Amino acid sequence: MKEFNAQVKKYAVSDTRKAVTQICTSFIPYVALWCLMVWSLQTHYWVTIALSFLAAGFMVRIFIIQHDCGHGSFFSSRKANQIVGSIFGVLTLTPYTYWKKSHSRHHATSSDLDYRGEGDIWTLTVDEYRQRSLWGRIGYRLYRSPFVMFVVGGPFVTLIRNRFPWREKSVMLTNLALVVLGVVAWFIIGWKSLLMIQLPILIIAANIGVWLFYVQHQFADTYWAEHDKWEFILSGTEGASYYKLPRIFQWFSGNIGFHHLHHLRSRIPFYHLPKAHKALPHMESIPVMTLWRSLQSMNKVLWDPLSGKLVSFRQAKAA
Repeated sequence: MKEFNAQVKKYAVSDTRKAVTQICTSFIPYVALWCLMVWSLQTHYWVTIALSFLAAGFMVRIFIIQHDCGHGSFFSSRKANQIVGSIFGVLTLTPYTYWKKSHSRHHATSSDLDYRGEGDIWTLTVDEYRQRSLWGRIGYRLYRSPFVMFVVGGPFVTLIRNRFPWREKSVMLTNLALVVLGVVAWFIIGWKSLLMIQLPILIIAANIGVWLFYVQHQFADTYWAEHDKWEFILSGTEGASYYKLPRIFQWFSGNIGFHHLHHLRSRIPFYHLPKAHKALPHMESIPVMTLWRSLQSMNKVLWDPLSGKLVSFRQAKAA
């Protein structure tokens, strides 16, 4: 690990110029598209829907900026990270400080069987699933179904779960800011237009976010271990994937596909991840998750300690 840290040290440094550029190339196009969507409501709604896919892509980038602010890597200034992260947390409907704490727990416990549920996708072992009641197994199957996971899950987390708990200051301030923005937008364009524009963006962006998070940790050859056998390095090199995306998708997803490297050194800002990956020869040996392989991982839902793999319900039944 010391050798790895020495190699990536020069990339784990914030660059203010690049950070500001990333904000400009993400936030300005998003606002422009939002205004264009307001105009498009006067034409055909399918034009608005088409534009919402592009706007959702920029919202994903805005979330990645917020994500890096949470790791203290986007700016060198802690205050700048806090300000930008909090503002973008309102745009993504994700309370910045509250999410930051949850995400920090995820990085500290990723792939640790004894700390499941800490900002991750709930995963049962084969034995745990078998020991559940009929309704318990049905509930888990519903939770891990593609419809719930990739259609309902994202909007539920973004629109509903992120509004709680009320006593968290970050949650309260974000909710208050959303109410103020909502009221202003209501008076300017009307509540119907607001919903017709913002809901599609949020639903698409939220589901993209869930998908990216899912494929970065949920794949057949991933890594899980009990706490006393858990190793931080393996949680990054084997428990987080290198999602090799086409260049345009890599750009919109803020290089988050280099997730293995991000878990090993979260202080590397996303705008340095590609160079850091290329500079480390041994990173090329990391198993690659392609678009096709990621689709094949959708049914890997149970951890099998005997094979050391995530398996499908059918595979678990046959074992």
